Amino acid sequence: MSNIIIYHNPACGTSRNTLEMIRNSGTEPTIIYYLETPPSRNELVKLMADMGITPRALLRKNVEPYEKEGLADECFTDEQLIDFMLTYPILINRPIVVTPLGTRLCRPSEVVLNILPAAQKGTFTKEDGEKVVDDAGKQRK
Repeated sequence: MSNIIIYHNPACGTSRNTLEMIRNSGTEPTIIYYLETPPSRNELVKLMADMGITPRALLRKNVEPYEKEGLADECFTDEQLIDFMLTYPILINRPIVVTPLGTRLCRPSEVVLNILPAAQKGTFTKEDGEKVVDDAGKQRK
């Protein structure tokens, strides 16, 4: 069993890039397809606490339930925003990665490099052609 978990949406390029950078470190993570298997309330609250972010900071804004439910309105409490994310998991921004070195919302995807226990094994180029890891396994700045 891997000591890395990714809350993944395979339809998302950022999520796919993050998953591949984890694999490029030589680790096959535990993949949670959070749209099919959403986290429980307790898990979601723990993830946010571990990341040090609020429910509003985790809320994905460019999806239909955000507009439909009027979530831009600041009147909603944290508990209500969590309820919306549990009802509509598409509202949970992704990918979230949990490693022994921390938990992060990996946007942009190269944020994952800061919490991977093992170095990159070689070059990595994102789907859009941006090279983020050089041939020596070092992050390009």
